[in-house]
Amino acid sequence: MLSLLKTSLQQHIDAGIPADPGVYQITISWSPGAHVPMLDWLNSSTLYPQFYWQDRQGAQETAACGQLVSFSRLTQAEAFLAEYAATPSLRLWGLNAFGRGDGEPESYLFLPRLIWQRERQNHVLILNLASRVSLNADAREFLATLEHLAPTSALRPWSARLLDAIHQPTKRHWQQLVSQALKTLGQGELTKVVLARRTRLVFDGELSPAALMAASRRVNHDAYHFMLAWSPTRAFLGSTPERLYRRRHDCLDTEALAGTVASYSPNATPDQLADWLMNDDKNQRENLLVVDDICQRLRPAALSLDVMPPEIVRLRTVQHLRRSIQARLTCASDARCLSMLQPTAAVAGLPRGVAREFIARHEPFDRQWYAGSAGYLSTGQAEFCVSLRCALLEQRELWLYAGAGIVDGSDADQEWREVDNKAASMRTLFVNGDGNHDEVA
Repeated sequence: MLSLLKTSLQQHIDAGIPADPGVYQITISWSPGAHVPMLDWLNSSTLYPQFYWQDRQGAQETAACGQLVSFSRLTQAEAFLAEYAATPSLRLWGLNAFGRGDGEPESYLFLPRLIWQRERQNHVLILNLASRVSLNADAREFLATLEHLAPTSALRPWSARLLDAIHQPTKRHWQQLVSQALKTLGQGELTKVVLARRTRLVFDGELSPAALMAASRRVNHDAYHFMLAWSPTRAFLGSTPERLYRRRHDCLDTEALAGTVASYSPNATPDQLADWLMNDDKNQRENLLVVDDICQRLRPAALSLDVMPPEIVRLRTVQHLRRSIQARLTCASDARCLSMLQPTAAVAGLPRGVAREFIARHEPFDRQWYAGSAGYLSTGQAEFCVSLRCALLEQRELWLYAGAGIVDGSDADQEWREVDNKAASMRTLFVNGDGNHDEVA
């Protein structure tokens, strides 16, 4: 790959990359011989930040590294793409935070230097150049950088051992939070609120973000996989079942993913559990609350709006109720889509503003990237998943996040078990080198 990049970049320099400011994109069709996993390639690279993405069907996969331009708000990213509308193939990748107020949430979106992109069996390498002074100078500088990049080597699994796990809130505090939420629900201020828990895991050695992402990808199927690594020891990553939205020009697909049951039980088969979920009043009400909220938010911006029948999404540790929603938009703006859809009632509650105030006032931590979104935007299309079943990695510590929707009739112990089941999609990845799970209370 490195030799292909060097040769192609040199050819473009010789052909005359302009010495003007702007952006310039070199796309190289590529047919990797022996299959090289994208996460191996990212792990071997010294260019940061790094972003990995795979869609739910596994048809699209992207690995990106290096940063040319970054944005702390999605509106800034959208303005940048509008400025360079003559290059519609530009894609910006990253995260949008959950947000604590009514204003635009914090983002970390960036234009990568290098992108390896797979669409089914077709692979391309994309090299982005960007400069406010000279594109030619940027090209020559990066050509020199390519001489020092290491070849791809196989990704090794981590060997760190899990030492301790601490929940925040504790189970007793969780019971108090649920009691407070039910009291607020009873007063009519809220219809639903989603409470979250994070768990601090401590290891005896450093973890590799790419190795953790690869492990999650192997076992968590039918999920989006995403990873933003700011450095070799700091990353936010996850394997989430939920789409926030996908936009193709003015056509938008979103969904209500709410209502949960375990995938397995000693007393019932997966099909029996799924049948119970499809017919359970509490879970159906929870899902329809989310559907109604999404439709209400989209209606002023939609020429048409369609809700599909409910279906069961079966994952490794849990099953969910999902209703897909399709809309034709009056304006193809990702900033507007994000404002309308994030956070959904499935991760915040209803009414959205009151639920966010309750979360900010009562939850013992700042969600930051948890329950926000991860993905990409470009002029013609965009796709973001909801950042659930996720973890924040910082050297020898890992924070796991999960939540549960509290509605009238919720039981604190049952919701705690639901959070356990959701967190298990990431927690069960932590093995003690020989494949045996460390169980630390």
